[in-house]
Amino acid sequence: MIHCPCLQRPTFIPLFIAFLLLLLPNAMAQEGKKADPKTQQGPPPSPVQVAPVEERMVSDQVALIGTTEAIRTSTVAAEVAGIVEEFPVKAGDFVEKGDLLARLRDTELRLRLNGAVAARDQVKAELENAEMELKRYSELKKSESVSQSQYDKTRFTHRALTSSYQQREVEIERLRYELGQKKVFAPFAGFVSAEHIQVGEWLAAGGPVVTLLDLSTVLVTVDVPGRYAVQIDPKSPLGVRVPSLFTEPRESSVYAILPEGNSDARTIPVQVRLDNEKKRIRTGMEAVVTFPLKGKRRALLVPKDAIVTAGANRMVYVVAEGKALPVTVEVSGYYGSSVAVAGSLRPGVPVVVRGNERLRPGQPVMVQGE
Repeated sequence: MIHCPCLQRPTFIPLFIAFLLLLLPNAMAQEGKKADPKTQQGPPPSPVQVAPVEERMVSDQVALIGTTEAIRTSTVAAEVAGIVEEFPVKAGDFVEKGDLLARLRDTELRLRLNGAVAARDQVKAELENAEMELKRYSELKKSESVSQSQYDKTRFTHRALTSSYQQREVEIERLRYELGQKKVFAPFAGFVSAEHIQVGEWLAAGGPVVTLLDLSTVLVTVDVPGRYAVQIDPKSPLGVRVPSLFTEPRESSVYAILPEGNSDARTIPVQVRLDNEKKRIRTGMEAVVTFPLKGKRRALLVPKDAIVTAGANRMVYVVAEGKALPVTVEVSGYYGSSVAVAGSLRPGVPVVVRGNERLRPGQPVMVQGE
């Protein structure tokens, strides 16, 4: 018997047609999606606010590196001597003004104070008796019932007891003062940077207890080359940034231009004051100070909020034909709320100042506030 493939064709063709009919609705649905304009619109434009690039004359600037230090450093000492009985702080602790730093043993001093009080009370009793005697002898003296020598003796006794009583009062006051000095308190709020005693040690009068740093405000000391130092205006605002904590400069001012410079390096120390409310800035940190100088130059300025940091690069987004386009820039100076930049920008070009944090190149935007 001969096998002929043509005998199976009638069965194969209907199956193939049924398969095509199953695929046809899916293909038509996909084609419908491509043709639907709503599916091709993508996400809506991102709302942004813009500001124009400005061109104006600004002062020259120079950025120099300095070192932070505490506005106040104090080695807190004990006024009286004694054995350290309590030392509740350690290096690194933050203490408020009036907090206890150390307490010295005061047993012997309290005993002396109790003895002085008892001696004063005895003299006080004798003085009260002498006052009554003097009053009685004064009446008798008027009637000439006692001799002058007896009256003088009573008067001198009263005077001596009065002086003795006053001396006892002074002694008690002194002992109470010394007793108060057995506790050493923080003279200002700050950080304990060093410990100088331990419990059980003998601390001499005037001996150091701790070193205390006031970091509510820090000073940045910068060695400024002489050619720049003569151009610094102490009254002009300047910018300070601590790269390890913040990259955008904070406005500050010159605290002092020290009179003694470094003759070898030909530099003048300039101190800049910087608020440190959160106590994040510590001593010895690197700080970059941007000083305005007397020279002038023309520059393009954009608001600080327009700058976007992308790794080591900085850029701004300009708005062109409803889209956000990135432009790489180089910051050449800070002037209040504006930044001087160099790059492919022109005066009047709108740059994004709000809503630029998540923009992508070419993303559609909708400018608000116009």
